Amino acid sequence: MRNYKRLRIAGAMNFFTVNLAERHGNDLLTRHIAELRHAFRKTRQDHPFQMVAAVVLPDHLHCLWQMSENDDDFSTRWRLIKARFSRSIETGERISPSRRRKGERGLWQRRYWENAIRDDLDCQRHMDYIHYNPVKHGYARSPQEWPYSSIHQWAKRGAYPVDWAKPVDMVEYPWD
Repeated sequence: MRNYKRLRIAGAMNFFTVNLAERHGNDLLTRHIAELRHAFRKTRQDHPFQMVAAVVLPDHLHCLWQMSENDDDFSTRWRLIKARFSRSIETGERISPSRRRKGERGLWQRRYWENAIRDDLDCQRHMDYIHYNPVKHGYARSPQEWPYSSIHQWAKRGAYPVDWAKPVDMVEYPWD
């Protein structure tokens, strides 16, 4: 087994992708959105970080976190979020013998993907990726239709136009 080393930069902004172990046809994250939000809220209380952008899809999520100065420990936060969410629901998921030996549930993929954000352009591209993801996966025709996304807060702040990435047939023009 490879010993994976994560890039840890105190005070950095990081992009994450976190998946359920059983992805296809699984709507666990959106079905239990209240429990997932609680797991994030409790973890942020205990181990602060700023949630810059996020989208929750039925079987995976993407987010951008800004870590506090002198703090690079996003691994503990993900461990806590996953554990708190898992403990809050009963799913009857399949647990492999390997996971059973380690006392793990079978809800989440063990790993997650992270990427340190390099600059403002990199941040904007990742935010756009996050917000467009429900459209990419066919859950919505426009980012604004998806309820589990930070695009709504960013649009209120004026960072995204109201019709950003909407299909042409959905855009309302003043002359219509």
